[in-house]
Amino acid sequence: MTIKIAIILLTFAFSVRADVLPPPRVYTTGFSIVIKLGGELYAALPANYSEQLDAQAIAFQPQELPVVAPIATIDDKHALRQVCLSAGFIDLVNHICHAKAIDRVEPGYFDQYVRNVAQVCAGDALAQAPNIVNPRFWTDDVMNDQLSYFNQVIGFLTAINLSHHYLGHYAKYAANLAAPGDTAAPINNFLTANEWEVSVRAGAVDALDCALTTDGPRALFEAIDRMPKRPAWAAYIVPQQVDIKNLNKELAAYETDFFQGRLK
Repeated sequence: MTIKIAIILLTFAFSVRADVLPPPRVYTTGFSIVIKLGGELYAALPANYSEQLDAQAIAFQPQELPVVAPIATIDDKHALRQVCLSAGFIDLVNHICHAKAIDRVEPGYFDQYVRNVAQVCAGDALAQAPNIVNPRFWTDDVMNDQLSYFNQVIGFLTAINLSHHYLGHYAKYAANLAAPGDTAAPINNFLTANEWEVSVRAGAVDALDCALTTDGPRALFEAIDRMPKRPAWAAYIVPQQVDIKNLNKELAAYETDFFQGRLK
């Protein structure tokens, strides 16, 4: 009888604890939102650019490595020119954008997260999700900010990589991008400084035309800039030789010029 009572009490204790524990949190910013953003970026382009692209501008790659890259495949003798985004890239963007959103309610949180990312990514390891359990970090206001930053990052990086198709960069370097397995080498390893600059400007115009400002991408670039040694996958996001502090100043200037009608 004593043993039975003990088992009943233990079972009750675990059931109470299960009721107390918060449910697992998940991001609503998944691939369906990414596809929608790709369609908006495609629609905002001039016809002479968009006609070179597939109407479904984004393709999904289910791998952990953060990858964002221009790709072209042949379907019924028709070239499908798209941008590939990996599951790992979407996860990375979700985590960095959440940390940036939390910084609004707890100043210094983003800096701490970036330091942790820098330590983890000293080699080529992937950044881990922030250990976020505090309910005030999951309020509607915080998650609305997270979504806004997420859209900005995905939109801007997709827009840059779409530009590699209509500016001719992908066709120029396609032969250099083949790599073992399913992952192509980063096109940023081959772009000239001028080609990168032209693509950043084109991407900024396309993203800003879709009301996607630059706070999010600047946060992502800042996180990469703070890494003592950039992991190899960072080359999918920004060329190794780029001065990110100057890049972020440039993005802020593009945004100002756009809203004053000087960037088209």
